[in-house]
Order: sequence, then C-alpha cells, then structure tokens
Amino acid sequence: MKKIFDVPNARTIHEMLTPRLGGLAIFAGFASALTIFGDLTSPVIQKALAGTIMIFFIGLKDDIVPVSPFKKFFVQVLATGIVMFLSDLRVSSFYGILGIDKLDDGISYLFTFMVIVGITNAINLIDGVNGLAGTMVMIAGLTFGITFLEYKDPMAYLAFPLVGGVVGFLRYNFNKAIIFMGDTGSLMSGYLLAVMAIGLVERAPVIGHTPALTIAALFIPILDTIRVFVLRVLVGRSPFSPDRNHLHHRLLVLGLNHTMTVAVLAIVNLLAIILVLSLPILSDTWLIGLLMIYGIVFSLILELLTRNKKDAAPL
Repeated sequence: MKKIFDVPNARTIHEMLTPRLGGLAIFAGFASALTIFGDLTSPVIQKALAGTIMIFFIGLKDDIVPVSPFKKFFVQVLATGIVMFLSDLRVSSFYGILGIDKLDDGISYLFTFMVIVGITNAINLIDGVNGLAGTMVMIAGLTFGITFLEYKDPMAYLAFPLVGGVVGFLRYNFNKAIIFMGDTGSLMSGYLLAVMAIGLVERAPVIGHTPALTIAALFIPILDTIRVFVLRVLVGRSPFSPDRNHLHHRLLVLGLNHTMTVAVLAIVNLLAIILVLSLPILSDTWLIGLLMIYGIVFSLILELLTRNKKDAAPL
C-alpha cells in the first residue's frame, strides 16, 4: 500500500492529508549544489555522498511503500560502514574527556557506528512539528559549515549544500505545512550531520573543543532522543515505542503554536552553542558537563510546567 500522504492519527499534530516527499527537494538541492560547487575529488566527500544516496533511497521507499525497521537499519549499517571503513572516518580518541585519549580500534568503530546511527535517527525522531527538524538541521549544518570553512576543511562542501536544500524546503514547511520532509529528508539530513559530527570531533587537535561543540550543535535532537528513551524505560516500555513525550509535544501542551515551539527549541539549541563558544578556557569534560546540566534543568522545568496540564501525555 502506497503512503505518499501522511495520514493524521492519535500521535500526529496535523489534521489534513499532507504529502511527505519533501526529502526529494532537499536531496535535489543538496546534490545539485554539491556537484556544481563541491570538491568531489575528496575521498571523504565521495564516501559520504555514496552513503547519503543509499539512505535517500531507503527513506524514499519508506515514504512511498512501508519498509520494515530491520531493512532501514540494515541500510544505515551499510551507509555507516562506507564512511567508517572506506574513508576511515571514525572517532579515534576522546581527546582527554574523562581522562580518555586514544581508543582501541574495536571501541572506535563501535562508538562511531552508534554515533552515526544515533544522530541519523535523532533527526527523524524530532520531526514532529512543522519546521522543527529543518530548523535543527539548519542550525547544526551552519555551525559545522562555518567551523569547517574557517579551517578550510572540505567537509564544508557537505554542510552548506545541506543547509541550502533545507532552507528551500522550510519555506513550505512552516505554519500550515503543505509538505513534510518524511523519512527521505530526515534520515538523509541526520546521516550527513552525523558524518560531519564525526569529522568535526576528529579535528579536535587542530580546532579544539570540537567534541563539546558537536554536542552543542545537535543539542536539542540529542537531548530529546535521550529524554524520551529514558522516560519510556522508566515506565517499563520499549525505548522505541512511540508516544507524545517529545520536547515539542510538551511545549504544545503549554499552549505554544508550531512556530513558537520551533523558536523556543531553536533558542535553547543556540544558547548551548553560545555556551561552548563563550567558555574556551574550560576543558571539553567541563563543557559537556555544563551541557548535561543545562539539558537536565530545561527538561525538569518543562516537566514541572506541564505536569498539571490535562492534555499532557502520561510519563
């Protein structure tokens, strides 16, 4: 059964049939800009593009004909393997975080795999309010792109085309959205951000504080994913079971509309980035610790504000 339109249900917020192939436009914008202006001779760019194409097609198929979670996960494993093994893009060290430096190869590959798959799906999970996922991708993409550009890193050629594709899409995804990015857009964007995140962490010896900056750039997607997983486990449910406990659901319960919800979460994410950039004297361990405290405090405040709201989803 084909499902080109997103059908409203008990968990969704939209009330009308809405096309879910916006990821096609994002991919078209990204691929066009990359092939015209990018450096396709870079091995990392080549492998990242190959992985992106794989993610794009499995997302596109899922947006048209339902694909089993196993098949989507399998393709994500293959796409991750392409950049890990063929271009040797992986987290090789924690660069002093918690006193840990160089990682054994096995741990390095495992951790890199978890990061790429985790971030890829984190963007997909946060795609629940008009404009939210696109805005988070734009913020993270710009953060990565500007940093890479400053140090003349070829990964800037991944960041800016992605941002351009998303900005063009967001015009039709805010307020009463006339199209959604679907799994095509969210998985593809998440995968590219994950690849750039690994690349940025590995620039720590040159740039400094890149582990903390990477977490800050993806602060809301990471926080939201960890938060809902913890809440589900605490009540004895599968961490992968759907619910209405995401950050954007909580803000909507407070009476905020879609645009206000996106604005609040964007500001929270930008403040995380500012926090890291404004405290260069601190180590990555301290900066990541501050980001954790910031996330916990924000989550607790949100829970307190929505606890007595009649429409709030049960924990």
